This record gives sequence, structure tokens and C-alpha cells, in this order.
Amino acid sequence: MKEKHSRSIAKGASWRVIATLTTIILVLLFTGHLVIAFGIGTAEVISKLFLYYLHERIWNRIVWGKS
Repeated sequence: MKEKHSRSIAKGASWRVIATLTTIILVLLFTGHLVIAFGIGTAEVISKLFLYYLHERIWNRIVWGKS
């Protein structure tokens, strides 16, 4: 069975929503400030997208495990 690209994109997007909501909820529980929670949630989305891109580009340069 082969997964379509649209399914992979939907899974990635849904995971990103779950992960960001988790961050927002945790920050809200720890600080009690909704504005801070959404600010950190926004920063988390942007920073993790950028870091994931860099992570992928670095791994593309590593030959280990490729055939």
C-alpha cells in the first residue's frame, strides 16, 4: 500500500495543529496568560518549521544509510 502525498501533507498538518495546541495549553496552564500562550504557540510553529527544514537539509547531505 502506498500513501499519497495529499495524505502525508494532511497528516503533517494535523500533527502540527495538535503539537501547537498542546504547547498553547501547557503555557496557559503554567502562566495563566492566554496572550502569552498564543504568542509562544505562534513562535513555536514558525521556529519548528524552520528548524525542521534545516534538519532535513542536513540529513540530505549525510550519506550514511542511503543505498
